[in-house]
Amino acid sequence: MPRMINKAIPLTLAAVVLFASVALLKSEPVPASGNGPEYTSDDQLKLPENYRQWVYLTTGFDMSYSANAMAMDHHMFDNVFVSPESYKAFTETGTWPDKTLLVLEVRKAEGKGSINQRGNFQGGEVMGLEVHVRDEARFPGKWAFFGFDGTKTAKMTPTGAACYSCHQDHGAVDTTFVQFYPTLLPIAKSKGTLASNYMKETTAEKK
Repeated sequence: MPRMINKAIPLTLAAVVLFASVALLKSEPVPASGNGPEYTSDDQLKLPENYRQWVYLTTGFDMSYSANAMAMDHHMFDNVFVSPESYKAFTETGTWPDKTLLVLEVRKAEGKGSINQRGNFQGGEVMGLEVHVRDEARFPGKWAFFGFDGTKTAKMTPTGAACYSCHQDHGAVDTTFVQFYPTLLPIAKSKGTLASNYMKETTAEKK
């Protein structure tokens, strides 16, 4: 009799551990898949086609980083989206994790349509699409830009392009323009992750 009890106890404990492990796995959230950068065999970035299901960060209207920029004959909206995993990481740390994807979607503004009598709304036409990717193992500067022109894949924008130095010199957090993301800028301030160049700019602006 004692031997039978001794044999049964380990089996019972093993069953309890097994059921507890299964329950724990079921209760943990499963990370979303397919939101990291994907590339073709010739190093082109694949367009993350589900980006409009991601976290919306901000919309700019007729923004230009040059004081001498030529006036356009139409208005533009700039919409920015980020993958949910990267957004969550930023809210916790104040900076972007590896494999972050930021999508800039440019849409033409419309003034006349339906009952609208004043102001502008976003038209259906996408005028431009750019992706800013953090991939530390792939890019020497950790980040790279890819411009999509109605295609599903895009080549990396050469590192000599002005966008790289502009983001490096003026990006509020890790070469990204968090200063234009109203929900994230306060987080970066509280976490102490604002770039020194950006801090100098804001100090100079107040003088």
